This record gives sequence, structure tokens and C-alpha cells, in this order.
Amino acid sequence: MTTLLTGAAFGAALTASGVYQPSVIVSQLKFENWHMIQTFLTAAATSACVVSAVQKSGLADLKPRSFSTIGLCARYDGNIVGGLLLGAGMMLSGACPGTVLAQVGVGVRSGYYALGGAALGGIVFIKFLQPYLSGCTKNLPPPKEGQKPVLTVHEGLGVSRSTVFWAFEAVCAAVVAATAVYTTVGPEAKISPILGGLLITSAQLLSVLLRGSLIGTSASFEEMGHWFWGLFNGQVVPKKYTNLLFVAAMSTGAYVISRLYPTLGEVSRLAISPLSATLGGFLMVVGARIAGGCTSGHGLSGISLLSISSFVTIASCFVGGGVMGLLLG
Repeated sequence: MTTLLTGAAFGAALTASGVYQPSVIVSQLKFENWHMIQTFLTAAATSACVVSAVQKSGLADLKPRSFSTIGLCARYDGNIVGGLLLGAGMMLSGACPGTVLAQVGVGVRSGYYALGGAALGGIVFIKFLQPYLSGCTKNLPPPKEGQKPVLTVHEGLGVSRSTVFWAFEAVCAAVVAATAVYTTVGPEAKISPILGGLLITSAQLLSVLLRGSLIGTSASFEEMGHWFWGLFNGQVVPKKYTNLLFVAAMSTGAYVISRLYPTLGEVSRLAISPLSATLGGFLMVVGARIAGGCTSGHGLSGISLLSISSFVTIASCFVGGGVMGLLLG
């Protein structure tokens, strides 16, 4: 029940904020409309406050996200390549692994194709990519005796967590304020993007209080992949389905709030072909799983933990989305 409640709250929050709309995602990756950044940075900054409070109170043990490697050149090469694919897929589909569930709940046509591509991405990843990536991690040189891996920004810089925390809060506040003053948002913003970000953080807080964990969505597509291949072995009911329940509840939450408040379900028209949406859905999930998380798991949760891998993944995501936007014209 806690998983269903949290998923529904997150889906409703994404819908209310307006960031689920394809036009918002595409225009942000083209740096034409700053609605998504205002919402995202508000949610990330306030989620970091939630994480700090939870860690100090001992309510939950929230660990930073580890790096992802594909064995090319560095520990974070998986975060870079995965982030690039995630951003390119978002640009093609006008969705991300989280917002696609809200799109399906509201009834966005391109969202159905993106979800199909995302499911296919999970199926391909589990069978062909995950075994290879597991081998890459095993082939890394072991850490020196008594040496812990450096996973957070403050550990990497050798400064206190509070120093990085307050610097991050200041940067988020400055960017949100500047974009709010000097740019405009489109008709998709039925409420203030800042309020939308606070609603998303409310769902994050609910997740921590009820489940003892932070929000993430792309792992659900791994569960889809496991379930698909398990069917060939007579496994009708998936062995793991918690994340599947979470994302199903997300779509339900989006559906309910869009029916209670119809203006939140008014989608701005953006022509995304079925082929583009399907290919984009495939790429974004494959990229997210290579990177070990998506815009929810890395962007919202991992960054709030000040994880190096999350900053690398999200930065790469915007680069990948921006380059794909240039290629598409």
C-alpha cells in the first residue's frame, strides 16, 4: 500500500507541475523554455533539504549512488554514455522514464509509443547489456585496504558536506530566480514551476516516510525485462514487482488528478511521430539503466544525496538532449 500511495502522489505531482508534457521537455532541452529547469532545481534543492533532515534524524539510511562503468576509460564512463543516451531519447520522445508514466495516465498519444519503446529497452538491457556491465564492474581494480570509494562531491573535494550542500542550494536558488525573472514559461504551466517542484518534493518526502527510500523509476523497466524473459520459463508472476506497482500507481495518480482538475490534462500540441517516440523511449531506458538511474533516480534523488555519479549523469543528459535537438533542427 505504501508503494501505491507514493507512486500515485509522484504521478499526480508530475502532472500538476506540467513537466510531463512533451513540449516542456523538448523546449527545455533546446533551452527555449525554462519551465522544466525551474521545477527540477526547486525539487532537487528541497529534496536535498529533506535528505539532510532525514540523515540527521536517523529516520532512514540513504546512501549515495555509486558510479556506473562500461569498461572504456573511467569509473564514470557508464554515467556519461548512459546520460548521453538518456538525453537523446528524451529529445526524441518528449518524455523521460518517469514522465512517460504520467503521459500514459493523462492520455498523451506519443506517451504510449514511448512506453512501448521503454519496455523494449528494458527487455534488451536485461538480456544483452546487463551481463556485460556486471563484468565491467567486476574487472575494476579493488580499492586499497581500508579505503572507501569516493561517491559524493564533498568527499571528492575534501570539504565538509555542509559546504557543498549550501553551495548547491545557492546555485539552485540563483538559477531558479534568474530564469523566473528573465524568461517566460509556456501555457503548459498551470501552476508556478516552483510550486510544482515543491509538490514533487512532497512526494519524495512521502516516499522516505512511508518506504524509507528515495524515488526512482527506471528500475521498473528492468523488472519488465526480467518478467518478459521469465515468461519463457513459465514464470507468470514476476519475482520482483515493487517498482512495477510504483509506476502503475504513477499513471493512476496522473489519471485521477487530470480528471479532478481537467486543466492539468490539457496538453500543448507537439508533433512526435510514433517512430521517434518509440526509438526515444528505447534509448532513454537503455541509457538510464547503463547510467544506473534516470532523471528521477539520479536527477531528483541522487543529486539530493550529492552523488558524483548523479551530477555526471544529468549533465551528460542535457548534453545528449541538446546535441540531438541540434541534429533534429
